[in-house]
Amino acid sequence: MNQKQKNRIKNPLHKRIARELKQELGKNIAIFIFIAATIGFISGFYVADNSMRAAYDGSFEKYNIEDGNFELDKEISDEVKEKIEEYANIYENFYVEKEIDDQRKVRIFTDRKEVNRVCVIDGKLPDEKNQIALDRLFSQKSNLKIGDMVTLGGTDYKITGMIALPDYSALFSDNNDLMFDATHFGVGIVSEDQFETYKSGKVFYSYSWKIHAEDGRKKSNDLTDEQKEKINEEIKNTLIEENAGIVNFVAEPDNQAIHFTGNDMGSDKSMVTVLLYVIIVILAFIFAITTISTIDKESAVIGTLRASGYTKGEMLRHYMVLPIMVTLIASIVGNILGYTVFKFMVVDMYYNSYSLTTYETLWNADAFIMTTIIPAIVMIIVNLLVLNSRLKLSPLKFLRHDLKKNKNSKALKLPPFSFMMRFKLRIIIQNMPNYIMLFVGILFAGILALFGLMMIPLLNHNGDEIINNMKGNYQYILKMPVEIDNENAEKCIMGSLVNDMKGTRKDEITVYGIEKKSKYFSDIKLMDDAKSVVVSEAVLEKYKLKVGDKIKVKSEFTDTGYEFVIGDSYYYPQGLAIFMNSDRYREVFELDKDFFNAYLSDEKLDEIDEHLILTKITRTDMLKVTSQLNDSFGGMMPMLAGFAVLMSVLIIYLLSKVVIEKNTGAISMVKILGYSDREVSRLYVTATGIAAFLSAVISIPISYYVMKELYYMFMVEFSGWVSYYVKPIVFVQVFALTVVSYVIVAAFLYQKIRKIPMNQALKNVEL
Repeated sequence: MNQKQKNRIKNPLHKRIARELKQELGKNIAIFIFIAATIGFISGFYVADNSMRAAYDGSFEKYNIEDGNFELDKEISDEVKEKIEEYANIYENFYVEKEIDDQRKVRIFTDRKEVNRVCVIDGKLPDEKNQIALDRLFSQKSNLKIGDMVTLGGTDYKITGMIALPDYSALFSDNNDLMFDATHFGVGIVSEDQFETYKSGKVFYSYSWKIHAEDGRKKSNDLTDEQKEKINEEIKNTLIEENAGIVNFVAEPDNQAIHFTGNDMGSDKSMVTVLLYVIIVILAFIFAITTISTIDKESAVIGTLRASGYTKGEMLRHYMVLPIMVTLIASIVGNILGYTVFKFMVVDMYYNSYSLTTYETLWNADAFIMTTIIPAIVMIIVNLLVLNSRLKLSPLKFLRHDLKKNKNSKALKLPPFSFMMRFKLRIIIQNMPNYIMLFVGILFAGILALFGLMMIPLLNHNGDEIINNMKGNYQYILKMPVEIDNENAEKCIMGSLVNDMKGTRKDEITVYGIEKKSKYFSDIKLMDDAKSVVVSEAVLEKYKLKVGDKIKVKSEFTDTGYEFVIGDSYYYPQGLAIFMNSDRYREVFELDKDFFNAYLSDEKLDEIDEHLILTKITRTDMLKVTSQLNDSFGGMMPMLAGFAVLMSVLIIYLLSKVVIEKNTGAISMVKILGYSDREVSRLYVTATGIAAFLSAVISIPISYYVMKELYYMFMVEFSGWVSYYVKPIVFVQVFALTVVSYVIVAAFLYQKIRKIPMNQALKNVEL
């Protein structure tokens, strides 16, 4: 053994690590728990997301998901079918819809053996009449289980199994809906014999297509997106040219029921990754600042070691051991928790929102790198930069406790406040770097708390606004004009166009033709200008337009384009809409002068034959977004707010503790002058309280605008729009959480001040 190795073994710095860990045990345990919990949840999220994503991606081939579907107003003719089969195979996917009650309905298919095959999660598929297998998620929301009886359309069915349909992983009843609705809409499978009994009633003639996989042609999976899109356009053009009676046409890439789930998985992953690294950076700075506080306390020891020959690099490595060790151990523990506890929490969150097929847990190497290696690197970099700056000082400065790089030649002159107030202000000024970090931490915790507290009130507010501004309790969209004798019913025209502006999502926009002197739209001022229209405020918000701008839209099925000038806006919380008078509507879209296709009514119109109704929209349909988002976020939002509170407590405690430790000598001197522990606490605890409260007040408006931008980025990817809204009481709640956090911390700070002895002031006299 050479001398260098002997010196390393006898290195006293190694012996200090255990002592430093014990001295700062509370801080290290708090940061350890916080890092482990954060990484545990996010690691669990990565694992669950990756496993379920693999199952979702694999379902396209495993269950042979369609390349698209279309619905006709009658069965397809042999001639049209033959022309389409030049490009793709056609499969019947007929369905009926049966109501459980006024609010819930089930779309019923027969077993699909070739395309969109069924995933049986539990039980079995029905093989007799009056049996049904129901979607697992819808059954869960409706408190139904295998063996129960359910009444559909007046007929009792026995539930034989729980299923998931791969083309309904998100339960959209209409592809143009803003949000899926697993509470009020479900899907089910019945036997072929049972389905035959439906054909005397209202059947929806839906067909799925799958691009040819035989006769030497390529499989659809081997085609490029451009090639598939071209074939899809050929199929649509064929249906239009042959006047096949097309009611609906959805290519697989545009099908929200198929792709909404996959798109949501990807967006969540990027969001939680940003959340992880922001938290790690904040904790790294806190660790660095608290370590600097330790360096300040041990400055004489450091000065002695440096004078004895220890280099700055050796001291730097020593003080970085604990942050790295705590981070690595917390990361490992977090990953273990992620694969065991948190994974199931995330899986339950997904299964509570989406109708997913079965999955297998997969090892995720990326998750280990993202949640262990990268956080350790971030911790090393931040601590290296901060600690290196402090350890640049000379050994003499450490020995003399002269740790300021630059001394102010003159103290800042304060206004003629009372002595106590000037003392508190001086504390705040002297500890400004720590308080700036406190502000950053409170700001971030405030953003998390705002997000956690605002969503449920926002959704409830949106639901209330929709109900309060709904134009009639019932909206009937008809297949053809139907005259009825009902004074309550008001004729109108309802159609849809697709947004055609560059750089924006291709959303569907509802177009209304409103009768003159409408009692349901009595407050709207329609434009006399032939080129101007009124748009809902949601259109202006989502596409960042203003009155006077032009809006470009097109027909989904013919690609005919239209350009309108926005003459005015109208508060219509139901979503994206364009309004014009009925005569103008008929002129623009070249319709007969007496044409109409919808009724607005406050009462149910039983006199309309249900076979002539294309769509019936009720209050329940209008509330799908609110209902589903409430259901999806209801459990997660309080957890996020609670997480923000814990983070706020941790940040305020650790940084306030640094302030107290930094001013130990001054506190001791004040005690010598006769001030009691309570009076000293009022000085230092109140000063930190002022900084915390000011940080909370300043951070609230900043949080509001930051969240507004984040909310826009989140909502702009969805079809439709829900306006940003923060209930005023939420701001009070966010501020109150900071106050509560500080009150909790103040009790610990008071105890710490009490333990500072009077002789501490005599220990650090400059040499």
